[in-house]
Amino acid sequence: MDLYHIWCDLERGVSDLAFCEEVKRYLGALRDAGRIEAFRISRCKLGLGLQELGEFHIMIEIADLAQLDSAFRDVSARSGRIDLLHGAVQRSVRNVRFALYRDFPDVWRQSAGETT
Repeated sequence: MDLYHIWCDLERGVSDLAFCEEVKRYLGALRDAGRIEAFRISRCKLGLGLQELGEFHIMIEIADLAQLDSAFRDVSARSGRIDLLHGAVQRSVRNVRFALYRDFPDVWRQSAGETT
C-alpha cells in the first residue's frame, strides 16, 4: 500500500466543514471509480503540529503507483465531474504540501521471505 499525503491550510473565509465535505465528494468519487482505495481527513489538534505542514492533513491510500497514475490522469484531464470536484477543493486551500510514502517493509518482500 502506498500513502499519498497532502497538508494544507484553508484560504481565508473558507468554512472548515464545507472544505471537508468538498474533499469527501472529490475523493469519494475517485474511490468509487477505483482510482484510490481509501482516504482520511485530519486536522491539527491543540496546535500540536508542524506549522509549515499546515492545519489539515489528507491521507490517500493507493494500491500501487499504477493506481496513483490512473487517478492523476483522471484529475489532469481537466474535464467532467472529477475536474469540478477537484477545482472546488483546490480553490479552498493554500500552503499545500505533498508526500508519497509506502508500507515498509514491502509486502512482496515479506511474502518472498526477504529481509531488509
